[in-house]
Amino acid sequence: MIPPFQTTFAVPLSCESCIKDVSTSLYKLNGVNNVDANLKRQLVSVEGTAAPSAIVAAIRSTGRDAILRGSGASESAAVCILETHSRTVADQVRGLARMVQVSPNLTIIDLSIRGLSPGNYFATVRETGDISRGPESTGGIWDAVRAKKEEGGTTKAKGVFGVVEVGKSGVGTVFWDRPIQIWEMIGRSMVVSRQQDGRFDKNDPDTLVGVIARSAGVWDNDKTVCSCSGKTVWEERKEQVDKGML
Repeated sequence: MIPPFQTTFAVPLSCESCIKDVSTSLYKLNGVNNVDANLKRQLVSVEGTAAPSAIVAAIRSTGRDAILRGSGASESAAVCILETHSRTVADQVRGLARMVQVSPNLTIIDLSIRGLSPGNYFATVRETGDISRGPESTGGIWDAVRAKKEEGGTTKAKGVFGVVEVGKSGVGTVFWDRPIQIWEMIGRSMVVSRQQDGRFDKNDPDTLVGVIARSAGVWDNDKTVCSCSGKTVWEERKEQVDKGML
């Protein structure tokens, strides 16, 4: 059973009616225990076990966008932007994985991919974070050597997350929980491909790769303007969406 965790989102709210619309939509989701909205700070905090991607979709169904600002406690969350190294497609970004450690030895993985050919795809965490040559330089599956040494060879490697089914729309989403910790994955890479292991083709537009990096805890990120670019979070959001970000 997944313990409840807290996630905060930036949402454009102009009045109490906005808060009511958003809250009503969110309470329809399975796993949402509590919704708390702050009109002044333009933030919505959600507690429960619902996938962050499902929460974003529910908020968007009200006609508003949402930006995830933080999940879980400090240093307990990670993110991986998944891109294809193929130059035959316009949008390189085709997936996003959000990870939150919800207990000492349990992490939830919220993975969304889009723009891929229909079929089943394997999601794996690799030994290294080197994506200079796409999936070819990421190394083997994380923890595969130890798993093979276990009696009978039946123990699953930590890096084997599972299979994502992509339908005719080109979209696939999964929500997993795995007995791993966030710090173990930071700096490694994730590969989403039709094959679990072996010789990858970096020019395959349906093979995605990205580096796993830390992301903000639930109250670790309250910026509204980027100190580097001077752009607001919503200006940055538009640029990310234009690049294919989910």
